[in-house]
Amino acid sequence: MSVEKSIHRREFLVTTAGVLASTVTSACRAATAEEIEQAAAKVGKLPRRKLGNTGRDVTVLVGAGTWNSDGIEAAIRCGVNYWHKADEWGGRVPPAILKNREAHYCQVCVDRAYGNHETGRIDEEAHYQFVKKALAKTGLRYFDDMQFHFGFHNAAEVKNEHGFLRAFERLKKEGLVRHLCLSQHHYGGNSRVESGQNAAEILTAVIDDGVFEHAQFWYSYGETDPMQQWVNMARRKGFGTIAMKTMRGAGRMKADREFMKNLPSGTTPHHALARWLTTATELDAAVVEINNLDQFVDTFSGAGKPLRTMDSRGIEQMAAYANREVCRLCNECASHCPQGISVADILRYERYAQDYGEGLRARVLYAMLDRQGDSCIACGDCLPHCPQELDIPRKLAESHRLLVTRG
Repeated sequence: MSVEKSIHRREFLVTTAGVLASTVTSACRAATAEEIEQAAAKVGKLPRRKLGNTGRDVTVLVGAGTWNSDGIEAAIRCGVNYWHKADEWGGRVPPAILKNREAHYCQVCVDRAYGNHETGRIDEEAHYQFVKKALAKTGLRYFDDMQFHFGFHNAAEVKNEHGFLRAFERLKKEGLVRHLCLSQHHYGGNSRVESGQNAAEILTAVIDDGVFEHAQFWYSYGETDPMQQWVNMARRKGFGTIAMKTMRGAGRMKADREFMKNLPSGTTPHHALARWLTTATELDAAVVEINNLDQFVDTFSGAGKPLRTMDSRGIEQMAAYANREVCRLCNECASHCPQGISVADILRYERYAQDYGEGLRARVLYAMLDRQGDSCIACGDCLPHCPQELDIPRKLAESHRLLVTRG
């Protein structure tokens, strides 16, 4: 069977969700050029920082092809020069990027083939063809970064599975890609992944391997010691770091009147988060989901600015809230679930809906799980293994009600 005809059902549905989401977005009133200029003026030019030893300077907050178009246009005016998931633009690449292509670093996000991030495989030809097709759709001519989405399952795979690297080398020889990177999820305890390991262990092996130049990974306030230690090591060794899944409940906090009433005046969850990510950590950069122009201003106006007393107090309150309510996605509980429920996936999709404003995408992804939240029998076997002491059965039941598609 040809690579083209063997597209996995998950990829088809995610693509469909993207098309539907863009249709919904386009139905909303787009900001005027004047409104976009005013938003950009409020933020100003973003500071830049070296991305490890890649020889490139990137803005401390980077952009994403999944953003609202108004936010993208404002970000371009503020000097954002790195674009995560640029392949998501398809045929809608911002004209400003096409006209000044060399000023922007555009990344293509490549999944495993013939399955999802747990069951799919690393396949040289499939990865090679995916990038070629993405280039044809976007018209970008080349991608600056080729990212292995979701990453490796364990350190042994880093050492022994070279199909993604071979695809990259072929494309690089053709002048179609330039740098190699990955995003890394946790797989320790995952019942669907044999010998899965956690992100810090895998990323340590990636640095030791010396092939990849930089990585994206889950990171936010209240992070665990292994990831903190890994980020410190990456900085010492010149390995580039871009934090993702950074909001950790900021979206729902803003919608929580009681929480906002007690937050220090003069800051917001998104603004404090941006200051913390870009000045109080050892990260090179971070990506934050943006849904509209107001959120862009609120978030990006904090980029590169030190924490004030109000922001530090806000981050403390946000961390306490998140530790009570928002899964850290560490996957420590997964191997103890007798039902084999993908707890981290379900609660990641909950984040998409609750914090990113991506309800459609979350429901489509949730619909594809073979075991949803209602498979939980509330036995409690997972509870002793959650470092946050979350009520996981309650969270799964709430997520199911939120994410199930009805009628």
